[in-house]
Parts: sequence; C-alpha cells; structure tokens
Amino acid sequence: MAHPIKHFRTITKHRHKVIAHCAKAGILWQGLRHDLSKYSPTEFIPGARFYQGDRSPNERERELYGYSKAWLHHKGRNRHHYEFWNDYNPKTKSIENVEMPVRYVVEMFCDRVAASKIYKGKNYTDEEPYIYYLRIKGKHRMHENTEKLLCFLLEKLRDEGEEATFAYLRAMKKK
Repeated sequence: MAHPIKHFRTITKHRHKVIAHCAKAGILWQGLRHDLSKYSPTEFIPGARFYQGDRSPNERERELYGYSKAWLHHKGRNRHHYEFWNDYNPKTKSIENVEMPVRYVVEMFCDRVAASKIYKGKNYTDEEPYIYYLRIKGKHRMHENTEKLLCFLLEKLRDEGEEATFAYLRAMKKK
C-alpha cells in the first residue's frame, strides 16, 4: 500500500533539516536546492509505494527488484552523493572514484546528520551518522580524500558535538 502523504512529510522534514544544517555550515544556497529530485515522479512514486518510515524506501525497492530505479535517478542528479562522483579514467580504462569538491562533502555530511535524525527520532545521538558511515568505511567506495574528510567530520560530530562541528565548517568555508 502506498503512503504518499507520509512519504511527502518524511522527505520534506528531512529536507528542512538539511537546509537548517547547511545554513549552520555556511552553505544555505545548496541546502535550499537539496534533494529537489525527490519530488519528481521518478523518485516520489516509488518512495510512496515502498515507504516504511524507519528507513529509505530505496532499500525496500532493492530487496524486491535487486536495484532501485529511484536511487539510480537520485544519485545521478545530486552531487552530494559520492556515487555521483565516479567516472571513466581513460588512462586506467576503468571506472574510478573522483574527489568530491569540499562543498558537496559538507552537504553530504549535513544530509547524513539529518537522515540519522529523521530515521532514529528520539534515539538519535551524535554518534549515529558515524555508525551509519562505518558500513562503507575503507571499502573504496569513494575517493580517498573525500572519505578522509567525511570521516573527520563525522568523528568530530561524534566526539565534540554539533556546535563545534558546524563552527569548524563555517571557519573552513571562510578559508
């Protein structure tokens, strides 16, 4: 059974949290444009159809079909996903991870914090985004420098909290 209203509320609540986090990080304009593709029919309809409330609907779509058409659409249009940053290298003749520009790594950080808050609810702690990240850490799924920066930010959040981490991001943007 589809849940379009619940899905709409979840993605909108998530987007608003990302906007707030991006504002704290000094990248408000990126936050305002964050995840607009989720409202397109290609992403919204499967999102409503596979809505569960405690995890991404893309996970359910993958379980049923072996892939998520909504995710393939999403990652190809949103630069804050490391999966966007893979390209063919003519020298090695293979697909390789490309280093993400810092502003998109910061947006990815904001996205992960917001997603953890939405899915964990009252059980959220500043360690949750880091725990989620551990699923891919060291598996060569993103460029080494991108992974180092993301890991640093998530560890800073875990160890020092939101206020210190967002202050660091604002200071980093000024440089």
